[in-house]
Amino acid sequence: MKLNFNKKPSKLTGKQGLAIAVIVVMGIVIGGWILLSGSARPAAEEHEHASHAEDKDHADGEHHGAEAGDGHEHADEHEDEEHHEKEAKSGPHGGKLFARDGFGLELLLAEEGEAAHYRIWLFQNDKPLPPSALAVSATLRRPGGERQEIAFKPEKDYLKSTQAIAEPHMFEAEFTARLGNTPFLFAEIREEGKIELTKEQVDASAIGIEKAAPARIRTSQQLPGEIRFNEDRTAHVVPRLAGVVESVPANLGQLVKRGQILAVIASTALSEQRSELLSAQKRLALARSTHEREKKLWEERISAEQDYLQAQQALKEAEIAVANNQQKLVALGAGATVSGKLSRYEIKAPFDGMIVEKHIALGEAVKEDASIFTISDLSSVWAEIVVPAKDLNLVRVGEKVVVRATAFESEAAGSISYVGALLGQDTRTAKARVSLANPKMAWRPGMFVTVKVVSGETEVPVSVVAEAVQTIDDENVVFVRLADGFVRQAVSLGRSDGKRVEVLGGLTAETPYAASGSFILKSELGKGSAEHSH
Repeated sequence: MKLNFNKKPSKLTGKQGLAIAVIVVMGIVIGGWILLSGSARPAAEEHEHASHAEDKDHADGEHHGAEAGDGHEHADEHEDEEHHEKEAKSGPHGGKLFARDGFGLELLLAEEGEAAHYRIWLFQNDKPLPPSALAVSATLRRPGGERQEIAFKPEKDYLKSTQAIAEPHMFEAEFTARLGNTPFLFAEIREEGKIELTKEQVDASAIGIEKAAPARIRTSQQLPGEIRFNEDRTAHVVPRLAGVVESVPANLGQLVKRGQILAVIASTALSEQRSELLSAQKRLALARSTHEREKKLWEERISAEQDYLQAQQALKEAEIAVANNQQKLVALGAGATVSGKLSRYEIKAPFDGMIVEKHIALGEAVKEDASIFTISDLSSVWAEIVVPAKDLNLVRVGEKVVVRATAFESEAAGSISYVGALLGQDTRTAKARVSLANPKMAWRPGMFVTVKVVSGETEVPVSVVAEAVQTIDDENVVFVRLADGFVRQAVSLGRSDGKRVEVLGGLTAETPYAASGSFILKSELGKGSAEHSH
């Protein structure tokens, strides 16, 4: 059939147009229904799949309790830092909150008067547990190396540490709790009171660092004392003859030599004594001459032997008389010979020393027993010690001591030379004595001193230098060296010899500390101190 493209189209009738419109509308409706039915089916399938998964989880929860915890076991594999971030939360009592596997505790370091104690509240699945539900213990490790085991006891609705937590509160604390057969471990770090200093700042402040170490310490006892004259080398000079003072060449405080003239007295008694000596010497000369003559006559058999014997007896008596008078003069210090003025009496120094007292003046009449001078040899002195009854067992003759002056920096070593056998009725103390050499006369009588009696030497395992110890809030502290500064550490002290101090607690051997310049750290700590809460 041949097509004629030039043929004009025929016109549609009304019925035909209406039919076409109906067909188009029906096509649109059918297309929309197809689209809607395609979207609804995946949604239904997704809903059906979700329902099936829910039913499966429900079945697992009912019939496989062990597997239900698989997801929580996965949570256990998190790093500790992630747990610590969660544990840093605050609990209802204001403490730090720690939780794991449904079990948890709230930890609070509470100030109670002058001391601080740990308080712990327990809970499981967000429900409180009684404090007696399980046992909790803790271990504290301080920068000084000291470990402290902490126990807890129930009190009200919480557990309370049986020991006080001493300041500074800078330590690592590890808490162990056991719920049934399951242990739980929690840890916290506190850094209160740290003094941050760089190495350059430490060097600039001239803070010396040493390590706590063993040492040999001399145990000693400090006793009060006083410097006194060496009474073995102290003399109270008396004239021994009454007379009138003619001259006094010696002065108070003057150093004199043995035999040096101190004063001259005119004494009638001395004049009489010397006269008797002269008379005796004359009689002796006559008796000697008579004896020689009678001896010669007897030898030549001119005179009788009896005359010779009588002359010999007279000679001996004359010699005794002379010797007797000479001894009297020597005893008086006037010498065995007579020269010059018979009444002149020279009073001389008995030994080398210093005139420490003078009670004589020119023209004064003095008695034979008057104390006119006191001379002491100050090249040696005594340190007299007051010893209480409880310390008598430490003070023995021969014990080594160190004497220190209280008025200035000076010390000397010596040994105890005397310990009194009796106690004072009123003081209930005994006297002891130390002999001290005093070549430069620095130890003056009347000076107060302290006497350190060394009672023995002991090897101690831990010690620090004495200047490292500071007193803060009525407790002894040492500043422990950290990587980025220092922290004060309370220590318990034992024996000391003035240079090193025994450490009984608070510090372990090999712990670095501020040996010198610790007062600078104490000052810095005072500047930065402020009220703090836990």
